[in-house]
Amino acid sequence: MTEKRPISKSFDDNVAYMKERLGVDKSFDVVYIDLEYAERRMALFLIDGFAKDDILHYIMKLLSRLEPEQLEPDPFEKLFKTHLPYIELDYVEDLNAAGDQVLAGPTALLVEGLSKVIMIDARTYPVRGPQEPDLERVVRGSRDGYVETIVFNTALTRRRIRDRSLRMEYLQIGRRSKTDVCLCYIEDIADDHNVKHLKKTLEAIDTDGLPMAEKTVEEFLGGRHWNPYPIIRYTERPDTAAAHLYEGHVLIFIDGSPSVMITPATFWHHMQHAEEYRQKPFVGAYLRLVRFLAVLASLFILPLYYLFSVDPSLLPQGLEFIGPTELGVIPLLLQFVIAEIGIDALRMAAIHTPSALATALGLVAAIMIGQVAVEVGLFSNEVVLYLSVAAIGTFATPSYEMSLANRIIRLIFLIVASIFGPAGYMVAITIWLLKLVSIKTFEIPYLWPFIPFDPHALRDVLIRSPMPLKNLRPAFLHPKDPDR
Repeated sequence: MTEKRPISKSFDDNVAYMKERLGVDKSFDVVYIDLEYAERRMALFLIDGFAKDDILHYIMKLLSRLEPEQLEPDPFEKLFKTHLPYIELDYVEDLNAAGDQVLAGPTALLVEGLSKVIMIDARTYPVRGPQEPDLERVVRGSRDGYVETIVFNTALTRRRIRDRSLRMEYLQIGRRSKTDVCLCYIEDIADDHNVKHLKKTLEAIDTDGLPMAEKTVEEFLGGRHWNPYPIIRYTERPDTAAAHLYEGHVLIFIDGSPSVMITPATFWHHMQHAEEYRQKPFVGAYLRLVRFLAVLASLFILPLYYLFSVDPSLLPQGLEFIGPTELGVIPLLLQFVIAEIGIDALRMAAIHTPSALATALGLVAAIMIGQVAVEVGLFSNEVVLYLSVAAIGTFATPSYEMSLANRIIRLIFLIVASIFGPAGYMVAITIWLLKLVSIKTFEIPYLWPFIPFDPHALRDVLIRSPMPLKNLRPAFLHPKDPDR
């Protein structure tokens, strides 16, 4: 908690303190303007690049026309309610709080003889347009997406939810960064216990800043730091966020991040995509089925292929063709490990490669990993085939965080299968399932509605139901209004 600094009766002392606290003489972008209007000394403190020049110019023009008698008998009331014609005005009685707000964008106006600092929220931020997010593209649907400015993001959400009970609660996290955070929920739907628990957890975060925005907050909220599976879902689509709000979820907006955190989020939330709801129900159900099969293949196809290759007796009748005809110059397990690491290296290279060179990178990867590696005997043809199937399943996973977790688990399955054989592979799968069962996302079982079992909810998870039939909100959220 920042120590309070009362406003002194000496105008010069107040100005000197603000200049020292903000580092006016040390930072070129911290602007101090010495003024005198209506025979009173005034001072403006602002950050260059955050303030709207035209608004401040208009306010200064009005102040320059004031006569001393126009500020009597109460100068603060006259300024605040009459002579500063602007919507977003506030005041503070603490110089430290005023300095902190200036660093966030508003402009501070100090007036001689006033025991309050007037805050003019005429700020603007460098921001890109609300473009469609790359990770959540749809064939048909809205093309707007969240940006890095929290006020823009809350506005995009309110545009879709005009419910009078939509709440946007403001918080600040970080002793030094003072990062703006917004807790968003529909009060008539969301469970009060979930809201209070999340708010209490956020307020308990004690750190100097949030350099990685939502990812830093997630590590404080998640608890289990070595659990690879995400317990919070991210979205950059306002329509997806609105759909979750109507279900009873609580969202977290963080200034500086285009990703909105959806809490709580079970395992199955990371397997859904907006495209399924942008198509007819039958087509959406088919797309969801294909997605589930792809994700299952990404997890289990490589260790199964390895077991069938080293022990053909495990193959059922009619599938004897599975298995490499040529093993290559290195062991089969090492082929998979090298290829997995190569794909991860390629993924990281793609992130750091300029768009103009992306096609060239793809061609190099296809030639090196595919054609040349097989021709020299480093990999067998079937290894490349099944690894490609697993990679496609990984890329088909809607949640990027879930795909990375599944990739690590797949590698563990593969190593365990190579060391302990089929029995070890089954034990690894059992331990993996028990681990998922033990995970809780904000006091809610991670695998709900599979464990604990809820047949009605599980049907909606496995099959994309028509919207007219989805007349109940998810029971695990304990919504106040369960009937949609």
